[in-house]
Amino acid sequence: MELDGGALVAFAEVEHNHSTMEETMHITKNDIPVKIDVPGAVARQAQHFGDTSGYGSLAAEYFSLGTGTDIAPLLQGLEHDACHAPHWGYMISGAVVLSYTDGTEETCRGGDLFYWPSGHSVRVEDAAEVILFSPQVEHVEVMDHMLAVMAG
Repeated sequence: MELDGGALVAFAEVEHNHSTMEETMHITKNDIPVKIDVPGAVARQAQHFGDTSGYGSLAAEYFSLGTGTDIAPLLQGLEHDACHAPHWGYMISGAVVLSYTDGTEETCRGGDLFYWPSGHSVRVEDAAEVILFSPQVEHVEVMDHMLAVMAG
């Protein structure tokens, strides 16, 4: 490929270790493999980052969450008392702890790109700004349940 007056640019293919994505559900920017690195542009790509098969429309969501927010009580009554919608997104700032139904926990911090599979709850350690992309039907069900719990 020729760019800027004939400069030849070679695109390096960086093979992504699939097992890395199976071990963690989030990844920091610097850990996302570089796919393209040319003057003025760096493209990073995390492959195998969740599976959207079987889902219809996605909802784009922006959450502002205060320190100490814990949604676990609002999820009581849902299957396994957990959010059953998977989410893909980006932590703009802050820190949240994800608790999964299998007993594991992980922390996502500002700058992390993430995938949260179904079967989780969220607790905010440090006020957070979060962008989510979620299957619309599943997450509307969860959010409607949370609203009903809050309404008593």
